[in-house]
Amino acid sequence: MEITDIRVRKVTGGGKPKAYVTVTFDDCFVVHNIKIIEGKTGVFIAMPSRKTRAGEYKDVAHPIHPEFRAELQKRILEKYDSGDVQEASADDQDV
Repeated sequence: MEITDIRVRKVTGGGKPKAYVTVTFDDCFVVHNIKIIEGKTGVFIAMPSRKTRAGEYKDVAHPIHPEFRAELQKRILEKYDSGDVQEASADDQDV
């Protein structure tokens, strides 16, 4: 599986979420709302999730293998660090 497009929408203002990301795989499958989060030791990605009735958050989509997760995070953070980002709309920031 090849990552064929990464689009980063930077969040304005403070807070832990720094950006929302859309990743396209093989020019035929897309995952929206991957988040770039500012943590205690730096930025990392958080996969799209939903809140369960029990109040826990469960990933909607996520890599199965740690190697692929590391590659995905590396590619997303490279794009974020490159400055090739868009400003997030108000709707993006409420997600």
